[in-house]
Amino acid sequence: MAVELEKYQDILAELGEHAVEVLRASWDEAARVFTPRGLENYYLNGATSLKSLGRGTDLVVSFIQSAPAVAHELGEDAVREMLAAAIKMYSKTSATVIAAMFSSSPVAAARLGDPELFRGYLHLLDTLLAQAPRGVRPMLDHLSTLLGQLTLGGLRRWALWGAQAHKTDFDGQAKYFALESPESIGVLQKERKGTLFIDVQRRISMYLRALWGRDFFMRPTSGDFEQREGYRPSIEGYIIHLPDAYDDLVWQAPSGEETHIHGIELYRASAAHAACHQVYTTDQFDSTGLSTLQSALIGLIEDARVETIALKQFPGLRHIWLPLHTATPASGNEAASLMARLAHALLDPDYRDDHPWVAMGRQIFSEQQERLVSTEWSREVGLRLAAEMLQLGVAYSATTDVPDIPYRDDNRYMWEFEDIRADGQVIAGVTTQQIRKYVSVMEMVNALDVPGAGDDANEIWVLSSEFFRDEEPTSLNQQEGREPPPDPYHYPEWDYQMQLERPEWCTVLEKRAKSGTLETIHEIVAKHKPIIGRLKFLIEALQPQGVQRLRKQEDGDEIDLNAAVRAMIEMRMGEQPDPRIMMRNVRKVRDLSVLLLIDLSESTNDPVLGSNSTVLQLAREATVLLADALDKIGDPFAIHGFDSNGRHDVEYFRYKDFGASYNDQAKSRLAGMSGQLSTRMGAAIRHAGSILKRQPSNKKLLLVITDGEPADNDVRDPQYLRYDARKAVEDLTQAGIAPYCLSLDPRADQYVSRIFGAKNYVVLDHVQRLPEKLPILYMGLTR
Repeated sequence: MAVELEKYQDILAELGEHAVEVLRASWDEAARVFTPRGLENYYLNGATSLKSLGRGTDLVVSFIQSAPAVAHELGEDAVREMLAAAIKMYSKTSATVIAAMFSSSPVAAARLGDPELFRGYLHLLDTLLAQAPRGVRPMLDHLSTLLGQLTLGGLRRWALWGAQAHKTDFDGQAKYFALESPESIGVLQKERKGTLFIDVQRRISMYLRALWGRDFFMRPTSGDFEQREGYRPSIEGYIIHLPDAYDDLVWQAPSGEETHIHGIELYRASAAHAACHQVYTTDQFDSTGLSTLQSALIGLIEDARVETIALKQFPGLRHIWLPLHTATPASGNEAASLMARLAHALLDPDYRDDHPWVAMGRQIFSEQQERLVSTEWSREVGLRLAAEMLQLGVAYSATTDVPDIPYRDDNRYMWEFEDIRADGQVIAGVTTQQIRKYVSVMEMVNALDVPGAGDDANEIWVLSSEFFRDEEPTSLNQQEGREPPPDPYHYPEWDYQMQLERPEWCTVLEKRAKSGTLETIHEIVAKHKPIIGRLKFLIEALQPQGVQRLRKQEDGDEIDLNAAVRAMIEMRMGEQPDPRIMMRNVRKVRDLSVLLLIDLSESTNDPVLGSNSTVLQLAREATVLLADALDKIGDPFAIHGFDSNGRHDVEYFRYKDFGASYNDQAKSRLAGMSGQLSTRMGAAIRHAGSILKRQPSNKKLLLVITDGEPADNDVRDPQYLRYDARKAVEDLTQAGIAPYCLSLDPRADQYVSRIFGAKNYVVLDHVQRLPEKLPILYMGLTR
């Protein structure tokens, strides 16, 4: 990373110390998503242009932190659009609002999912600054909630309603956009309907891939922000454009029975039909000399043709398309109704319709099934049906006579078709990024092209497991090249003053743990040999005993012969027999996973009063003794540590993971533990919780060892991170994870109970006893 930044020293000199620190922490993430040109022109020059505005550092820091996430979701051009919008807003609002716009932009990019929609969102902000300037900041603070329930069109209608209703009432304006007024909630509920594309996109993509074994690219599109009803899907090249939301549909049959179709079913039907066109419509149709009626009927037959081909391979697709065909003979004899009735007849063999035009279309379609592979056949049938409709005297209008089949696209694809597959062109908007691929040892040995490839390689291969040469203390992954850039993990943070979570506010970076010398661990074991001896009996008591036989049970698996004989003797003697004559076999297992999370802040380097050791040394000794005990008991366990340098750089180290052996490599990493920086506890707890959630155990324990309260260099309010850590603990508890804190701070009683709860912590006044107390504490918690 330092080598890369050397090229931009002139730019770094303009940003200031704090902005450069944030840039260094975000650089690896930015380098992954920006092209070299975008990295300099949009990211670095964008930051310097914001700095030149003279509106403070927060504006620059927010942009540096948020731009990579926006580029990752929408591409680097979206960052250029965002910068242009910020410059445009410069004269209309304060730097705080623009910084809030930057900070919330990753949420907008992720929820909208399309560059066009993101551009519309930026335009909406500019409009609101002119109509309701005091409402923009509270709206940005609640953007995650709003876009979690509304499309962009819904957000626009909600926002403009509030701007119009509170044009001169500034207090009412602020309450409306902060979701604190009844009318704000009422309008939100009115606009909150339907299924959002962004919430089902992954499921639909997997559905299409399961059918055709290939990827289909889909994007949300809002055809009209004012009115989304009636908007149809479309296909352009490789991209399937679907509405950003579908409302649930309710059909009422003539008998009065209602059919309810959920929005996700509509998405599934629309995506499957569009995919049929991309798979089976292989030639472009020529529209030269065709009337609008002829074009519409050719498209109708082509829709039926590709669906029929798909149904031969996947008959179940009929069940998702058929409920959306509601046309019947009672629908009327207008052009749109006749076309919808014919589409129904071509899909449903059980549908009955005696209209001569519909019957003729069905007969032609059924008699010439062998020609379904030809797109020319759709043209011939469509032209013939158009001529018959004209002879019947049915009037047609391209604007009003559109068949009511909501899942079908507008068929522009078949007329504007471009076979870019034959040319081998790259899909527009899909950039080529360097791929980091994890492979096995045999793949690495047999297929590796260039050992020690640089940053310009298309693929970087990494061994999925550590591989050590004979008598070498470091693995090949550690020896080859520089340390790989850490993958960023973004987590929310709780703001107790606003009573809401700031979405994706903190970035956790998993760093490679440095190795130390094994002699350090051996010295710890030798030093605490008496404690290990005392723990031996506790360990044996906690070890799983396999199958145990419980006697004297009223119900069980088999009869206890000795108890049965005694019962018979008691009966013969006229005494009341003991009914507990059964035995039960019980399998004793410990279904528990534990993650030990160690605070590695700078304060752990301080010496302990009355001892020659530092807090970190004692924490290492306690961890070694506990790990040794857990390894003997057999409980799955992991040992991780954390420190922080602001919300953008929470460092996270994995010394020993679940499923990994507690061997010399894990011990050497424990020996290399070091203390530095600050303690942003909430983000580390959330990341540790996400790892624990993936464990299959019924019981999960997060054991936190810390020597002080949550604090960081970018937070002045001492209560802020305490409340955030408390919220993180509450979220873990709701997820079924039991957090427990072992505090080494004698003054911890003032805050630790508020964070972890009255019974979920212990304060160790004599820190030098930590190595002895930690294993015993664990055994008491899990007995």
